[in-house]
Amino acid sequence: MSYQSIQHVLKTAQPGPEVTIKGWVRTKRESKNAVFIAINDGSTINTIQAVAETGQLPEETLKLITTGACLAITGQLVESQGAGQAIEVKIGSVHIYGPADPDKYPLQPKRHSLEFLREIAHLRPRTNTFSAILRVRHTLAFAVHKYFNDNGFFYLNTPIITASDAEGAGEMFRVTTLDATRPPLTEDGKVDYSQDFFGRETNLTVSGQLEGELGAMALGKIYTFGPTFRAENSNTTRHLAEFWMIEPEMAFFELEDNMNLAEDFVKTVIRYALQHCADDLAFLDNRLKEEEKLKKKEEQSDMSLLEKLQFVISNEFQRLTYTEAVEILVNSKPAKKGQFQYEVSWGVDLQSEHERYLVEKHFKKPVILTNYPRDIKAFYMKQDEESDASPGRTVRAMDVLFPGIGEIIGGSQREDDYEKLTTRMKEVGIETDALWWYLDTRRFGSAPHAGFGLGFERLVLFVTGMGNIRDVIPFPRAPKTAEF
Repeated sequence: MSYQSIQHVLKTAQPGPEVTIKGWVRTKRESKNAVFIAINDGSTINTIQAVAETGQLPEETLKLITTGACLAITGQLVESQGAGQAIEVKIGSVHIYGPADPDKYPLQPKRHSLEFLREIAHLRPRTNTFSAILRVRHTLAFAVHKYFNDNGFFYLNTPIITASDAEGAGEMFRVTTLDATRPPLTEDGKVDYSQDFFGRETNLTVSGQLEGELGAMALGKIYTFGPTFRAENSNTTRHLAEFWMIEPEMAFFELEDNMNLAEDFVKTVIRYALQHCADDLAFLDNRLKEEEKLKKKEEQSDMSLLEKLQFVISNEFQRLTYTEAVEILVNSKPAKKGQFQYEVSWGVDLQSEHERYLVEKHFKKPVILTNYPRDIKAFYMKQDEESDASPGRTVRAMDVLFPGIGEIIGGSQREDDYEKLTTRMKEVGIETDALWWYLDTRRFGSAPHAGFGLGFERLVLFVTGMGNIRDVIPFPRAPKTAEF
C-alpha cells in the first residue's frame, strides 16, 4: 500500500479505500471499546484519527504508541463517528518506526510557552504553531520567486562572503582562516590579511544590494533572495544576526516606479498566502485572538490577524514625504502630551512608535514615506534636486510601513551620477578605491535605477501574527544564541 500524505487523504479521500498514513502521534485516548490515535505528518495543520477496537493491538505495541512516537498505520477509510472530521482510519495494522519515551519527550499534549519552545527548536516544528508558521514561510518564499519570475525578473545569486559593507555600518562577521590566537602581523602590528585565504579582509554579507545593482545594469530587472548577517548586539523581538533578504534592483526605475512595485509585490505575496494557507492562517488567527484576550483592553489590537492581512491587500498605501510625516507627528496628541518615548523633529530617524502611529492611528492604512533627510540614509541613495521644498538635504528614499510592525521595506532610487556618488562616499568616509567596480557602472553607461530590501522574517512575522522574530525562522541566530 503506497503512503499518502494526511493532507491528501483529508482533502480527496472518501470512505471505502484502504490507505497507509505515516506520521507522529499527537494524542492517544483509550475508552472501554476503542483506542483513538490522532496522528499528524506535517503536511497540514489537521490531524487524522485512527481507531482500533479494544484488544485489537498487542499490549506491547499499545504501550509504544505515545505522544511523539512515529508510526505507519494501514487501514480502511470510514465515516468518522466523532465531530470535527468527516473520515477516520479503521486500523488494520500498525508499524512503529520510532517510540518516544513519555517520561523524557518534552512535547507532551499541553500548552508550552514560546520561550520554552525556543530552547528545543529541533522539536518545535512538531507543534501546531510552528508547523503552521513553517508552512506559511514556505508558501511566502514560493510566492516571492513566483512574483518576480512572472514579472520578468532574473534571480541573481550574490556573494555571501564579501569584502564590501553595503550599508557602511561596520557591524559585520569576519570570515578568516588565520589562527585566532596568533595571527600573522604586519610591520605596524596589524593583522596581515594578505596571508588570509582571500588575501584580504572579508566578511559575511550584510546585503546583496551593491552586487544586485551590477546585475540590474546588465539584465534590466533582477532580484536576490538569500541569507544576510548583522553583527549587531540587539536582543530585541525584531532583530536577528542571520536572516533572509529579498532585494530587487531595476534599471530605468525611478522612485515612483519603485513604490508601485513594492506595493504590488507585498499585496500579491500576502494574497497568495491567504489563498494557499487558509487552514494554517485560521489556526494562527485563533491563536492570536486567545493571546489578545490576556492583554489589557487598551493594549488589544483593533483587528484580528486575518482582518489585518485583508486590510493590507485591500487598501491603497498612503504616500507622503518624510517632511509631511514629521509635521503630522509633531502636531499629534501623543507628541503634545509627551507620550512618545522618542521626540520627533526634522532630521531624526523615525522610531517604530512613530511609524505605527502614522499607520494605525492617523491614516489607518499602510504608508509609504519618501524623501528622507540625506544625513540619516545610506550613501548610495539618489540626492533630490535642490528646490525651495527640498534644498539639497533629502534623498529619493522610501520606507513601507505596516500595522503592528512599522517599517517592513526600505528602498530608494540609486544615485546614478558618478560625481555626486563619489562626493557622498567621501563625506561618509567610504574609500572609493574599495568600490571601484561599483563606481564603474556609473562611469560606463550609467542609467536611472532603483530597488528595495525586504527582510523576509519581517514579512513572515506580519503574516503569521507572531510577536518575536525568533519564532518565524527555524533556527534563530542572535547574541549568545547559536544552538542547533
